[in-house]
Amino acid sequence: MTSTTSTRRDGTELRPEMWPDIRPGVGPDVGPDLGQRARWDARVRLGVLAGVWASLLLVTYWWVTGGGVQDLVGWASGLTSLGRLTGLLASDLLLLQVLLMARVPVVERAFGQERLARTHRLVGFTSFTAMLAHVGLITWGYAAGDLAAVPGQLWDLTVSYPGMLLAAAGTACLVMVVVTSVRAARKRLRYESWHLLHLYAYAGVGLALPHQLWTGQDFQGSTARTVFWWGLWAACAVAVLVWRVALPLWRSARYRLRVTGVVDEGDGVVSVHMTARRGSGLAAEAGQFFTFRFLSGAGWTRGHPYSLSAAPDGRTLRISAKEVGDGSASLRHLRPGTRVLVEGPYGRLSARARTRRKVALIGAGVGVTPLRALAEALPYAPGEVVLVHRYSGRDHARPLFERELQHLVERRGLEVVWMPGRRRAPGSWLGDGVGPVDDTTALLQWVPDIAQRDLFVCGPEEWARDVVASARAAGLPAENVHVESFGW
Repeated sequence: MTSTTSTRRDGTELRPEMWPDIRPGVGPDVGPDLGQRARWDARVRLGVLAGVWASLLLVTYWWVTGGGVQDLVGWASGLTSLGRLTGLLASDLLLLQVLLMARVPVVERAFGQERLARTHRLVGFTSFTAMLAHVGLITWGYAAGDLAAVPGQLWDLTVSYPGMLLAAAGTACLVMVVVTSVRAARKRLRYESWHLLHLYAYAGVGLALPHQLWTGQDFQGSTARTVFWWGLWAACAVAVLVWRVALPLWRSARYRLRVTGVVDEGDGVVSVHMTARRGSGLAAEAGQFFTFRFLSGAGWTRGHPYSLSAAPDGRTLRISAKEVGDGSASLRHLRPGTRVLVEGPYGRLSARARTRRKVALIGAGVGVTPLRALAEALPYAPGEVVLVHRYSGRDHARPLFERELQHLVERRGLEVVWMPGRRRAPGSWLGDGVGPVDDTTALLQWVPDIAQRDLFVCGPEEWARDVVASARAAGLPAENVHVESFGW
């Protein structure tokens, strides 16, 4: 069994009575607004999707009315016309991509981290493909359809046309971002390196588009077009400056977060306790995450996302992380009093997504951290929330937060299923200690009414995908599945 005490970095003990206060919630009354925020978020997602398609249709309409279809009758003119169309679509999607990256609160809350990441990836690769098609087709068309003349024409366009050198630099930035975003490349990079390279997407968009805004006929053909494109570009710039720069700085200055303790949780996991200044109104929900920058020396400029592992109370935060990289390894060496800069809170793995009284929480390893916070903060009656926790179990390791979860079992009526063992096989989310039973059958044995619950999942990307597949096979509707995975 684990010890009943843990040790802070300053040598003092963190006894059970000093654990994050586990409040009794509000009993079985989950409130009259159950599902209300989720329905609002669904409407926002629909509105965003409609806006994306409307903008794509609008720029396509302008291409058609600008003679784009008529130009298709000739070989060279057709290549140039298709180059114009792909350029319009690429420009629109690149700017929409920036808005997705800008952490606009209404969009962030509606999509959540997992769905936003998938959308970001789809829009990003689509816009990049369209941009390459634009470069190839427009150059080929300007070369009068002569493929052999394309390299020379590309050089002439780059050095002779206004803004083209900037566009070339922007394209190089975007190529670097896309190449390092391919899954095989991501696995070879540290998170810190990948994140730094990914910031070049802003430079890529900023450099690639001005040549079209300055000289493109489809951008300058009418007042409406000029207002649309410059307005969209300005909206992206303002969104980034406000939501990615100004708001985090303002919140960090207001909260004045400082580290108050570092606790070794065992099995390579450490928890960091932080406290904001009194009356700062620190707003966050259990299940959400922040991006943290600890002002403790070299590397403080690189932000790292960590989920809250205890329900926030408006002044204190706790995160827990396994030592897997430079950022997480440095947490153990933080000292009380260290100042903290934050971005967030982000994520939708929270009560915001809840639509049903009954909830299932399934986590792997350190992925249990946001689920442990949810199990504490959600209002529920005994038996309405079940947590399935897979942990390694190697070298007599105990589950993360075992005693805290047991306290919730006794005080709140939480049901916990402990699942020791490593992942037993690719394509399965079960631990190797589970008997000869398929994933869906095991899930139904532990949570027979899974189809009538909301499901919150947190863990490695492929593992989380397998959990969702089992839940869907057991009859759980897709809209009741809420996932946050470790994939980046």
